[in-house]
Amino acid sequence: MTTAYGTASGHDSPVQPVVLDRREGPYGEVVLRRHGELLQIIANGCFLMDTSDGRSERLLIDAARDALDSRTAPHVLIGGLGVGFSLAHAAADPRWGRITVVERESAIVEWHRSGPLSALSASALADPRTAIVETDLVAFVNETCATFDALCLDIDNGPGWTVTEGNDSLYSAAGLASCARVLRPGGVLAVWSAQPSPEFERTLWNAGFQQVRTEEIPVARGVPDVVHLAVRPG
Repeated sequence: MTTAYGTASGHDSPVQPVVLDRREGPYGEVVLRRHGELLQIIANGCFLMDTSDGRSERLLIDAARDALDSRTAPHVLIGGLGVGFSLAHAAADPRWGRITVVERESAIVEWHRSGPLSALSASALADPRTAIVETDLVAFVNETCATFDALCLDIDNGPGWTVTEGNDSLYSAAGLASCARVLRPGGVLAVWSAQPSPEFERTLWNAGFQQVRTEEIPVARGVPDVVHLAVRPG
């Protein structure tokens, strides 16, 4: 989820990002901009993601599904709508029974429903298995009575690099206990991160999760992205 600088066709000068929409919400500023052919989401000046690849988001969904036992029509919770790669990939897989997406930024939901990001997510949003819940993920996990077979969380750049301070609690022992509470026995927690975190792995073990492991996603430069995986005991 790193930015890339292209050049204008036929010119040597770098392409400059163009802001398509900027909103002020309860969690600060969120911006959608176009950078060459890419669409990018920026929150409070922090780059979150763009439409350049999607391998990380697809692995997040597939790794969670593959770690599940052979249950029928599992229900996945996707934390963070982002640019829509995770939702689109889940909706393309008929093995998922229900797909719930929790997104706290109404602007991002609008960009998908009727804005520039609709090209990526229109068919997934129209899928009858899909439901969008506009609320804060941390509050949702703490308060919901619903249960899920998989939680696929991608709301930060990682457990140690959160977008807002309030997200820190999700990766704590208490936050992971809430995640375990909404997971059915044998359910899978998958957390995207821009870098590996041995400390978070230890926290997962200490929170009672099993089969804790980290899968790497190669990137062009720098440290690989990863998906942290853990299973709630049966």
